[in-house]
Amino acid sequence: MCLLLTSGFRLYGVMLNLSSSPPVSYRAVLLNPGCWQYGVMLNRFAAVSEVKQHLPLNSSLCFIHPSPVRYPSPPHRQGQLKPYYLMNAASLLPVLALGVEEGDRVLDLCSAPGGKALAILQTADPALLCCNEMDPHRRDWLAKTLESFIPQSLSSTVTVSNQDGRIFGQSEAGMYDKVREENGHVLFLCHPQHGAVRLRERARLPTLQTQLLRSALAAVRPGGVAVYSTCTLSRSENQEVVEAVLNTCPGVELQDLEEELALPLQEHFTFTPLGHTPSLGHTPSLGLLVVPQQGQTWGPMFLSRIKRIY
Repeated sequence: MCLLLTSGFRLYGVMLNLSSSPPVSYRAVLLNPGCWQYGVMLNRFAAVSEVKQHLPLNSSLCFIHPSPVRYPSPPHRQGQLKPYYLMNAASLLPVLALGVEEGDRVLDLCSAPGGKALAILQTADPALLCCNEMDPHRRDWLAKTLESFIPQSLSSTVTVSNQDGRIFGQSEAGMYDKVREENGHVLFLCHPQHGAVRLRERARLPTLQTQLLRSALAAVRPGGVAVYSTCTLSRSENQEVVEAVLNTCPGVELQDLEEELALPLQEHFTFTPLGHTPSLGHTPSLGLLVVPQQGQTWGPMFLSRIKRIY
């Protein structure tokens, strides 16, 4: 079955396997790479005719394998841009929610490894796309991704920054139309000796993510939006971060993504209800959460969109 994603995302389509397999736990899916599915995002800046010969006939630029078979990673060829990027289909949802338009100034606050920055560039031609990454190793990864997929002609449009994301809202307050901020983890699978360190790091994440989201909203101009997303199932890093920011940042407004994204795509992604928060009164749901299921192994992906009113 072919689905064209049209809600502001004009370049993508997906091939989906509507499996009738019984549901399994999220953790069981995450711990079983053999069942994972992969999306192939075609690069509009490269020649893709050869790639299309090996994909289902479709007029769109992104395909999802109907079975858990990974398409080979594109090889590096000197002087040539890579024709496609492999990604989890749920990673497209924050880009859909961001709704980038021609001429927008966009900040990708925690940009590495760069897949969502590439997706933004497949949807529109922003006046500026600032890809920020503070960690030097991840920033090198980001730079290599951009170099492999984006032509030199966009070097003045796509920039790489290394600022601490928590102070971006001060250094470039109100400078952007759209800001995407993402953090999170899926599962920590590590040696027992490292477990305590990982748990301490995880305990600090909600505070860090709240600071980053506040900074993202400060960097947005009045009328602009910030999209917060994570790849974790943790409520403390998802809904509670959004609620903390809404309760402490004046002049911002939560936007409802259910009619825009969840309802049109509920047949193809598994959204779990997040409900409403009484302390915030009559407000939209704090966000959407995509959870992996057998046959639809997309996610986990939480996303929430907040508009700056003044």
